[in-house]
Amino acid sequence: MSRIQAIKEFMVREFLPDVSAGELDADLDLLEAGVVDSLGLLKVIAWLEDVHHINTDEFDLDPEFFRSVAAIDEFIADASRQQAEAA
Repeated sequence: MSRIQAIKEFMVREFLPDVSAGELDADLDLLEAGVVDSLGLLKVIAWLEDVHHINTDEFDLDPEFFRSVAAIDEFIADASRQQAEAA
């Protein structure tokens, strides 16, 4: 399963139970659409830490990183690369 698909499935499971992962546009603005609120951002961050092993304490987190599935995917890629370079 691709990372984009995994993010979509997480979003659907946690925030959009009436939508299929295939229906969720990777560029949908999750914040503007009201899919994810401030408490939802905490869920997303916890998921990133648990599933993708990203130590979010090492990053200045900006809501823009979580605005869409595509933005989350980009954040995971960047954070993983930075953590690998630091190791």
